[in-house]
Amino acid sequence: MSHFDLALSVALGIGLAAATGFRLFLPLLVLGGAAYTGHASLSEGFAWLATPAALIMLGTAAIVEIAAFYIPGVDNLLDTVATPGAVVAGTIVSAAVMTDLPPMVKWTAAVIAGGGVAGITQGLTAMLRAKSTVFTGGLGNSAVATAELGSASLISILALAAPLAALALVVLFFWLAFRLLHRLARGSRQPDEQ
Repeated sequence: MSHFDLALSVALGIGLAAATGFRLFLPLLVLGGAAYTGHASLSEGFAWLATPAALIMLGTAAIVEIAAFYIPGVDNLLDTVATPGAVVAGTIVSAAVMTDLPPMVKWTAAVIAGGGVAGITQGLTAMLRAKSTVFTGGLGNSAVATAELGSASLISILALAAPLAALALVVLFFWLAFRLLHRLARGSRQPDEQ
């Protein structure tokens, strides 16, 4: 494997892992579908992702998860449950696409890069949803859920088509999310000027 191919597989893994931070099952479904149709290669031991049974299970789980994030109150509860789940899903999806690497290197990169990016993404979206709940009484949470769904879909597909572009999009998201959270935190600490 050339250094460029290695960089692409790591970028693909990080992109898909970031997408699992937005929605757990959708990126796994996209990857499984791409592998099933021959558009993605899976690492040894992950062929199960491309089986019809796995695609049905992941499709069902993705639909239930997407719908649940539009139910007020359930969305905040799901953020609590999804945070550790995102780390696991990010690790799995990263390891699944890092082909031709020694197992120790693959799993170390998958846990640190994949699980870490997925956990950070999920943590940021959970904080944004919590702020939305506080500032809009939960009325803005459907907009947050729609943005998360769009982000998970876009990054999953982009990661498969152009992994480096997906990685750049993930970096842009982190930068924007940190700026927004910083602005919201700074705004909530300023005293009223009346």
